[in-house]
Amino acid sequence: MLNLAAAAAFFLAIHLLVSGTRLRDTLTGRIGVGAYMGLFSLSSVAGLVWLGLAFAQARGTPGDSVWWDLTPLTRLVQIGLQLLAMLLIVPGLTTANPTSVAQEGALDRPDVVNGMLRITRHPFLWGVAIWAAGHLLVNGDAASVLLFATLLALALAGTLSIDAKRRRALGAKWDAFAAQTGNVPFAAILQGRQRVSLSEIGWWRIALAVGVWAALAWAHPILFGVRALP
Repeated sequence: MLNLAAAAAFFLAIHLLVSGTRLRDTLTGRIGVGAYMGLFSLSSVAGLVWLGLAFAQARGTPGDSVWWDLTPLTRLVQIGLQLLAMLLIVPGLTTANPTSVAQEGALDRPDVVNGMLRITRHPFLWGVAIWAAGHLLVNGDAASVLLFATLLALALAGTLSIDAKRRRALGAKWDAFAAQTGNVPFAAILQGRQRVSLSEIGWWRIALAVGVWAALAWAHPILFGVRALP
């Protein structure tokens, strides 16, 4: 379990203490953006592999105490949460977004705020947060709690970190974009600053998200050895 805790701490640290802070600005100023991105990408992949291997090693060990278990109700809630997560993740990955890596140029487009960005400017990260929260709901063993709580914290804190990083780098351009959008899903819509447009999101993105959700739910016992559907 200590190995998993160390992996989680490392993965959080490189994202929250380096990537989204002024330390990143200092590093890119010294070694260049390209070199920094290369090193950070390698560190992220290494951290993710370490996290996955440590999680597999920790499950079922004496220290992997079970604090809560799956119930018929939480299974149904989890299925719904995973669908919602895919409806954010898939459109988020397939929509031009100035919050994404190397897509800051999207701010120069007059129609940059459209589709999923009307709902949240961080659709992918909120999708990951909901995905992780759903898995926390149905996995109460210590190893799972540590893994999914780490990913949940990283996703939520990442939205704030990216906002701060973009604000420092892009100034007024970013402020104008942020004023038209919201971090928390549907916040800008509830405040009257935006509206929902399913046609802008793209019906093909919605269909793809549902397809990915269905495929993962069906294949879950094959991929992970645990049944997802009732």
